[in-house]
Amino acid sequence: MKVLLASAETAPFAKVGGLADVVGSLPAALRKSGTDARVVMPGYGFIDHHKYRISRLFSFEFTHRSGTSHVDVFTCVHNGVPIYFLQGWPYFGNETSVYTTWDWDIPRFIFFNQMVMAFMWQLSLRLDWMPDLVNVSDWHTALLPFLIHQSAYGQPDWGAVATALTIHNIAYQGDNVGGFLWDAGIPGRNHPALQHDGLESNLLAIGSVYSDYVITVSPRYANEIMHSYAGFNLAPLMKERAYKGELIGILNGIDTERWDPATDKHLIENYDTNTVQEARLLNKRHLQSYARLPIDDRLPVIGMVTRLAWQKGLDLALPALRRLLIDTEMQFIILGTGDQDLEYQLWRLSQDFNWKAATFLEFDAALSQHIYAGADMFLMPSHFEPCGIGQMLAMRYGSLPIVRETGGLADTVINYDNRDADIGTGFVFQFEEPDAVMNTIRWALRTYYNRPDAWKRMQIRAMKQDFSWDQSAQQYISLFNKAIGKHKGDAL
Repeated sequence: MKVLLASAETAPFAKVGGLADVVGSLPAALRKSGTDARVVMPGYGFIDHHKYRISRLFSFEFTHRSGTSHVDVFTCVHNGVPIYFLQGWPYFGNETSVYTTWDWDIPRFIFFNQMVMAFMWQLSLRLDWMPDLVNVSDWHTALLPFLIHQSAYGQPDWGAVATALTIHNIAYQGDNVGGFLWDAGIPGRNHPALQHDGLESNLLAIGSVYSDYVITVSPRYANEIMHSYAGFNLAPLMKERAYKGELIGILNGIDTERWDPATDKHLIENYDTNTVQEARLLNKRHLQSYARLPIDDRLPVIGMVTRLAWQKGLDLALPALRRLLIDTEMQFIILGTGDQDLEYQLWRLSQDFNWKAATFLEFDAALSQHIYAGADMFLMPSHFEPCGIGQMLAMRYGSLPIVRETGGLADTVINYDNRDADIGTGFVFQFEEPDAVMNTIRWALRTYYNRPDAWKRMQIRAMKQDFSWDQSAQQYISLFNKAIGKHKGDAL
């Protein structure tokens, strides 16, 4: 089976969010299972060709409505996966960031979808490699299922190509883009489901109706987006796909070789489940020192590594944290950037409680790993979370998560049971209220102080959770085979 994953982001070459982590690690897991998985992405100008040993593969001329563009195809092999980078005038090759502004990004990624179509045809002619399935992610590449569907008329090669759309966050849809689609010469989208809801100009909706399957990054999120509170205006489409058995939730994995406290070079002291208590304490002391907080083994440290946005529930956490810092023996450390108002509120918090709280308004990969390895608890009070990676990394490093019951957080964190100390990998709350955050943190703190043996067992249990890509990759392969079977006329 030949699979091409098309994405706006792929770690480590270009990363803004969790999308890059998935596309950066899933293909390697697919290849381990015998699938010929490859990735195509924009050849952004900031990607270091020398660092990643990227070389030119071939070039071609690409004719589109606005004229003809010269396209350069570059490639490298990363973790055993062939990666293709496309550069084409006027949009790709000189960027300093992945995303810019809406009115520039929309035509850029429409152009990228068209360029990928031309690239696949060139790959077939030059290297005799045509994908059996194209897996696209989010709105940036969601036009591809429609373009493949349109190309299938009278062209058997395209008719044999199956498609699957992975939704990493349905809140970002690429909507109201009808004028841009017309300018690019994209034919009318006449699917009844689009016309019924007025979604002909919504890129994520287009991908959702023309792909063979829609995948979400956790089973819980697949259920949630069928309802308007999580699926927004696409909820009816999601419900229809689910009714047909074509909306599937597959939990993301993590790269367990990269994220391993036993080998992580960023840590002060490496550890595993046998040495977690002693060695982890050294990492905690280092984190406290780095944050310029009192070094005190007794004090529990609550950590956060997050994008500062409404989705992440900082509006719920900040009032709770202020009250806790007033009357509770604890420390709080957060790393993240984003919304300026949230940045100010967190800075203000760390100023008001500078002996208890520290705020780092930056992106620092090494510091994030120090927080996972040094914090006793990891806070994720998200309003919604399609999957979430932070809670998996925290558990992998022995930091017990405090999360809201939503999306992938609900799928991955087992709530602690006061009656049975041998159940649970974290602490879970349901209501979107500051009091729910505060009371759950107090519950976790009581457990930390009053039941140290139970706490240690929870740490070890959390570290032993299997969040590798192995099981998820098998689910993807099974689903891809079903999609390919639709086009071959077989039930594989």
